[in-house]
Amino acid sequence: MDIEKQRSYLACYLVLIKDDQILLLKRANTGYEDGNYSMVAGHIDGGETAIGTMKREAKEEAGIEINPDDMKIVHIMHRNAPDRNYIDFFIVANKWTGEIKNLEPQKCDDLSWFYLSKLPNNVIPYVKKAIENINSKEIYSEYGFE
Repeated sequence: MDIEKQRSYLACYLVLIKDDQILLLKRANTGYEDGNYSMVAGHIDGGETAIGTMKREAKEEAGIEINPDDMKIVHIMHRNAPDRNYIDFFIVANKWTGEIKNLEPQKCDDLSWFYLSKLPNNVIPYVKKAIENINSKEIYSEYGFE
C-alpha cells in the first residue's frame, strides 16, 4: 500500500496574558477568518525557529520586542484544515518591551485585551480550543481530525 507522506505547515501564535486577560486580534481583509479573533501569529519561514518566528511576528504585528529567553512553548496543536495540515506552536511571553499597537491595520481591525473568562464569541474555534488547552496546562492537542 502506497501512502502519501503528510506535509505540514508550521505556524506560531503569541500568547500574551496579563491580569487574567489575553491579547487577541481581529482579522480583516485577508480572505481567511476575517471578522474573527485570533492571536498575533505567523508562518515559520525557511531557516527560522518557532521562537525566532514569534520574535519577528511580535515586532511586525504588535510593535513589541520579546527576548527569546522570555518565551516558552506552552502548547502544540496538530491541526487538520480543509486544504492543509498544520503544526501550531502556542508561545507565551512573560515580558516584552514597547507599547502594543496594531502595525498591520490592513490585516487587523482590532487588537485588544479580553478576560480569559469572557472571550468574544467570534474567536476562531481552534484558537479558542488552544486557549482552553493552555489554561488546563495541556501540552499537546489534535484538532479537525474527526
